[in-house]
Amino acid sequence: MSVDPRLYAFIGVAALLTILPGADMALVTRNVLAIGRHRAMLTIAGIGAGCVIHATASALGLSAILATSATAFNIVKTLGAGYLVWIGIQSIREAGRPAAASSTESTARARLGPFLQGFLTNILNPKVAVFYLTFLPQFIAPGESVLRRSLLLASLHIAMGFVWLTAYAWFIDRLGAVLTRPIVKAWLERVTGGVLIALGARLAWERR
Repeated sequence: MSVDPRLYAFIGVAALLTILPGADMALVTRNVLAIGRHRAMLTIAGIGAGCVIHATASALGLSAILATSATAFNIVKTLGAGYLVWIGIQSIREAGRPAAASSTESTARARLGPFLQGFLTNILNPKVAVFYLTFLPQFIAPGESVLRRSLLLASLHIAMGFVWLTAYAWFIDRLGAVLTRPIVKAWLERVTGGVLIALGARLAWERR
């Protein structure tokens, strides 16, 4: 069986990039603390869905628009930054509030909300689109199908992200079980909200 050195190199680099803290981990932390690990899994699924869209757009060349158009990049960046800040503010406002107090929504909406949070946080981050556009081609050999290879590499990256965020959510859930005092949990939610606001501000000030 032939060894594909590009594939192994991609797995190693992608694994390192996956575990770096960012908006995805901050959002998962916030939702595990606020709505529980099981519903936070929907957030992880939303993040994965956003990556699928980015990877497909990159393979089709659509992400090149964000890489070359300052206007398009800034529009998406501003929307993404605003959304992160909004989630952070909501997290601070709702810190310490019992889950039942904010559960007047229907079951469908309760499931859709966490998923959309993960999806929108990811899809509105132009850095992810540019990452796929510039990172994946380095591991595609001349003559290979760009679309097929890009989707394979993106699938590996998404799978690693899903495993990592699932394990991370489990860890935060176990940690939350230890920190049972409501005041401690409330402060953790406030800190996480502050991190999301800071990440949104950083995204807003970043340049291409």
